[in-house]
Amino acid sequence: MFGRKAIELEKPPLSRDYRAFEILRVWGGDNLPQQYSLKTVWGDPGAWGLMLVDIARHVAKAYGNTGDLSEEEALKRIKELFDAEWTSPTDAPLQVK
Repeated sequence: MFGRKAIELEKPPLSRDYRAFEILRVWGGDNLPQQYSLKTVWGDPGAWGLMLVDIARHVAKAYGNTGDLSEEEALKRIKELFDAEWTSPTDAPLQVK
């Protein structure tokens, strides 16, 4: 599914602001489960819904910028698989400490 060599992404410019902190980190690989580190920083878990939609739109824009797929097509595909995973999960979250 991933087909890319693992590299750590550069921190975004906001990371230089002393008030900023990392909220979510995701790792995955070919034939490997995804692993997440996150902080529950908001009192309302609904804030994660807003962030997930923002992430989906940024991903769609990135795909649109490649020229292989329009932003709209990418967002439609993201939502299609989001809904499928929501309805029939392919795995269950495990908490590893």
